[in-house]
Amino acid sequence: MLLASHFALIVIESREESRVLQLITEASIKAVRGRNWAIFQWTVTEGLRRADMDMGAAQRTVSEPAQLLRHLKATPMAGIYVLLDFHPYLSDPINVRMIKDIAQGYEKVPRTIVLLSHEVTVPDELEHLTARLKLGVPTRNERAMVVNKVAAAWQQANGRSVKIDSTALEQLIDNLAGLEVPDTERLARQAIFNDGAITLADMPGVLAAKYELLNRGGTLSYEPDTAKFADIGGLARLRQWLISRKAAFDGSAPGLDPPKGVMLLGVQGCGKSLAARAAAGILSVPLLRLDFGALYSKWHGESEKNLRESLRAAEGLAPCVLWIDEMEKALAGGDGDSGTSRRVLGTFLTWLAEQRSKIFVIATCNDITSLPPELVRKGRFDEIFFVDLPNLKARAEILGIHARKRNIKLSEVEAIKLAERSEGFSGAELEQAVVAALYTAHSLKQPMNAALIARELAATQPLSVVMGEQVASLRAWARDRTVPAD
Repeated sequence: MLLASHFALIVIESREESRVLQLITEASIKAVRGRNWAIFQWTVTEGLRRADMDMGAAQRTVSEPAQLLRHLKATPMAGIYVLLDFHPYLSDPINVRMIKDIAQGYEKVPRTIVLLSHEVTVPDELEHLTARLKLGVPTRNERAMVVNKVAAAWQQANGRSVKIDSTALEQLIDNLAGLEVPDTERLARQAIFNDGAITLADMPGVLAAKYELLNRGGTLSYEPDTAKFADIGGLARLRQWLISRKAAFDGSAPGLDPPKGVMLLGVQGCGKSLAARAAAGILSVPLLRLDFGALYSKWHGESEKNLRESLRAAEGLAPCVLWIDEMEKALAGGDGDSGTSRRVLGTFLTWLAEQRSKIFVIATCNDITSLPPELVRKGRFDEIFFVDLPNLKARAEILGIHARKRNIKLSEVEAIKLAERSEGFSGAELEQAVVAALYTAHSLKQPMNAALIARELAATQPLSVVMGEQVASLRAWARDRTVPAD
């Protein structure tokens, strides 16, 4: 226990003020038993007051920060002083010096300062004197107690019991993981007070609201609509790989290590992004997209902090698929980023090695040679798949998929003939050929048919031709170094 260990300066970062204050009070009573220590609380609006007893009008009001620290430095009374939202005043060197004096004088007068706020940056001069305490999120039993409390409140207000689907209740308790107590109670109220019931229909709204609460930095995108592999032509090997590991991921095969994730390398437009969405569908979990570019800040250390907060938010939404798109653009680095890319990479690799949440990472990449070697070595990801240009069968499937989506009648024979005409086309280019043919049919005021698609294919040069050297080089590099996705 930090209080019993005689730490003079303790930092707690949390938005749960009331919960933290209660925990500090309970811990303080145990730590100072028999020592006659007082427990104080300070805010800039109300000043200093006793937190362990009601002193009434006799309480001393010391509201100005410098005045407070002078008082603490001069007082002979041992005690625990909880300072709420004091962090803005740590930029004043006089305040820093006084806190240092108080901490270094602990052996003479045991005064423990607890700095409590949502975020506290401690100056370097105080760092070696500081202990940090991370408040744990509610356990499953505690979340269940919160839900029961909210249900009881609804019952008291409405005079009847909440209708509860047992499966939905279990999912609600699971989906509230990673939230602080006030947010847990808020989302439970959202689910229950809406209709006096807990049903499976409540879950999408709870997840969306949870994402909004956790993603305060705005670098994660919650993708509620995942895809199915039926919407993708080819990639049969990747699909089977994911299916074979689903039981290990969801815990129904406890003897197997859960999969970490995969890297998808491939030619642009060949379905890597769609495969990430389909992976979330196979694993039956939400899909989160991490925007690495939005993490970067001109301030030293801020980019790594943004990444840590985003990954912490993803852990709060676990189980999930975390999709990092075009990773090479964010981690390739350069001469002008002052080492930021290297520090961000180090933060990400540490998290990748240590995280134990049910998060399946999918990193997509167009140019793996731009990535640092330490990211692509064996063990970082379970496998590196290469998403190549679709073969004849896959091209026919892709054309059929996009035709069905747009209510276009395209026979199997027509799809195969079109596939034969589209050697070297990516999935995205095949889709655009179908879309362009629809525009042509509309402008000519004639029915849509396979001939119009064939005409668009003939009028288009695919990327594999326009940038033939680069595509050929990528395919040659991947041939003996990766696993084919199809």
